[in-house]
Amino acid sequence: MNVKIDSRKIEKGDTFVALRGIDHDRHAYIRQAIENGAAKIICEEGSYEVETCIVEDTRAYLVNYLKDTYYDKISKLKLIGITGTNGKTTSAFLLHQMLNKLGRKCGYIGTIGFYVGEKIRSLANTTPDIYDLYAILLQCLSLGCEYVVMEVSSQGLANHRVETLQFDYAVFTNLTQDHLDFHKTMLDYCDAKAILFRHCDIGVMNLDDLYCDRIRRQAACKILTYSTKDNAADLVAKNIRLYADRVETDVVTGIEISRAELGIPGAFSVYNALAVLGAGLALGIPLAELTAALRHARGVKGRMEVVPTPGKDYTVLIDYSHTPDSLKNALITVRGFCKGRVIAVFGCGGDRDPFKRPVMGKIGGELADVCVITSDNPRTEDPNAIIAQIVAGMQDAKNKPV
Repeated sequence: MNVKIDSRKIEKGDTFVALRGIDHDRHAYIRQAIENGAAKIICEEGSYEVETCIVEDTRAYLVNYLKDTYYDKISKLKLIGITGTNGKTTSAFLLHQMLNKLGRKCGYIGTIGFYVGEKIRSLANTTPDIYDLYAILLQCLSLGCEYVVMEVSSQGLANHRVETLQFDYAVFTNLTQDHLDFHKTMLDYCDAKAILFRHCDIGVMNLDDLYCDRIRRQAACKILTYSTKDNAADLVAKNIRLYADRVETDVVTGIEISRAELGIPGAFSVYNALAVLGAGLALGIPLAELTAALRHARGVKGRMEVVPTPGKDYTVLIDYSHTPDSLKNALITVRGFCKGRVIAVFGCGGDRDPFKRPVMGKIGGELADVCVITSDNPRTEDPNAIIAQIVAGMQDAKNKPV
């Protein structure tokens, strides 16, 4: 694209759009853009020696430009958005693998980067800003993709990062406490997630989640549901079996049944399996084909990842448990097969939701035999203060292992 928002990437003849955001104002880099060869500047104020176009809102200009210039091209892709507190990354990556296994070339955009089969590059945000997103989608087209599955974060939705995009399919996994430093309340957090289902054709939702009904009421799409408890759902898990290295379950629709297996332990893996199978059914793929492909799918590194310990009588698991619910799920999963003590090593990041720290401390204190509280990217905060907030939550725990 010869319209760019990064002055460092400007080449001779390019147009530079000086975006204004909460934390930056690219008007400060107009001079650098001109020195690098910009032939045109789109800005909200100022006068320059190259062609200059003054607009009221540079972001609105950029969004409209991208839509007018490229939307006809990217609309050839089938877009699948996955949102929720926990399970976004695993579900999106599983679906990416399954579709490719079934011969339907699919890209993945999310926390662990940009993939088309193999990893192409890392990304700064789970949901890239609209400019980067268009560039990635155009690259997916050039690589022959038919589908793109992407994680859609609540911040991405609230900050209009997917503005102008109409998703063909969307999936809601669950909603638990997180990002309250940004959204302030759980209802605000929920309503940000609900935005996705006003911009998609078919939604797939976890009927067992407490917030599902609120999101459904705001949706403007056809809805398919999945559940482990409610037979009224469109896709239901039955005869669930949990093992140390996998889950197995029968999955039932109104017209067919198939046995599913996913090589990731934990009851939450059943929900991740249902999410991707539900998305596949929405795409029109037969259930038996989906469950066969799921057996070959592998989890994401750092999500209930088993660390090899040959010859040892203990197991080491790594999990990206950064919310109270995900930590609880991970520890309950381990309790399901552990024959000895459970030792949990965890911390909380700085400059992020501080309200969850004591909650996670209490969960660790109640579900682990020993907790090692450590620093986890404190950013601008005092790491000892973060640790103290976590430990404070353990005072209410039945056990107080630190």
